[in-house]
Amino acid sequence: MRSQELKPEQTTTAAEAAASFAAPPARTSMPDWYPELLASVSKEVGTGRSRAISAANKALLASYWSIGRQLAQRESEQGWGSKVVTRLSADIQTRFPGSKGFSPRNLRYMKTFAQAWPEFPMLQVPLATLPWYHQIALLEKLDDAATRLWYAAAAVEHGWSRNVLAHQIETRLHERSGQAITNFSTTMMPADSDLAQQATRDPYVFDFVAMTDRRNERELELQLVQHVEKFLLELGQGFAFVGEQVRLEINGDEFFADLLFYHLKLRCYVVIELKAVKFEPGFVGQLGMYMSAVDDLLAHPDDKPTIGLLLCKEKNNVVAEYALRGINLPIGVSEWQSKIIESLPEELASSLPSIELLEAELADERANVASKGRAPAVEAQPNP
Repeated sequence: MRSQELKPEQTTTAAEAAASFAAPPARTSMPDWYPELLASVSKEVGTGRSRAISAANKALLASYWSIGRQLAQRESEQGWGSKVVTRLSADIQTRFPGSKGFSPRNLRYMKTFAQAWPEFPMLQVPLATLPWYHQIALLEKLDDAATRLWYAAAAVEHGWSRNVLAHQIETRLHERSGQAITNFSTTMMPADSDLAQQATRDPYVFDFVAMTDRRNERELELQLVQHVEKFLLELGQGFAFVGEQVRLEINGDEFFADLLFYHLKLRCYVVIELKAVKFEPGFVGQLGMYMSAVDDLLAHPDDKPTIGLLLCKEKNNVVAEYALRGINLPIGVSEWQSKIIESLPEELASSLPSIELLEAELADERANVASKGRAPAVEAQPNP
């Protein structure tokens, strides 16, 4: 048997005795008021950071505006060309190594920025709070100050990224916002009707529809899921996706609501029916049935009445107005467009599926799903 080796007695130095891995006290040992303190301090930290970022952004914009104004004045007075900007960019980066934002292209943007806003230091929010690359998007894609200010306000209100801002400009949101034909003013409370009206578009631009190419059942389902984000972007802020092809069963008869959403600000469900044909008055009755079923079977007692949106390929505005007159359910009617097809070269557009073909394929898919019993059902109880 091997004898046990004796280890030398371990000693602790003064340095080791004074050192330790510090750990914060356990949360359970904190007083009852500690969570309130944590919440208050966290709020102050978040507010302080936001103010610091905002102040830094305003200072940056003011600096860029001042540089741009000098460039514009020199160009106007001295008549110099692009070589001066290129030389200036190189010298600035030599004097301030590692500095960013002073490329020849960005310097030219500064000049355009100053020319677009001669009184920029006097402007109030929201324009002055937008980051620089948002400012570039406004300068590149819009020509008049009033429209730029409209998009600047919307970008700040909704927290749009630069890419989202560019998308909304390209789809001309300012011309479409709040333009749907509705009966909201007669079927909703004034405050809710105004908010609901502003949440509408006419037309809606679904530029992702042309990319939907049905190859098999699973791929189509994945495509629909992938497009939800783009669909929500076009619908606007406040819409939360609930489901698509929601099956309603009434005494053995099946019906399918195309899309179901919940609006977080209006506090109500929104049923959307998508039609690839011209508006017909009969569509209103079908949509109204879905809305009534949602109110009876899905809505919480505290929810407000369900809103319906009927999106058609085209519509006669007068016919739509007459169809909604006298209807006591809040319904809006808009057109929808697939802009990407309209802008593609003819030879490429001709290879994409038509809107009619897409509707037929979705109808086939709906029938397949129903036959397999996989679609979620909203079941109406038979009358006693």
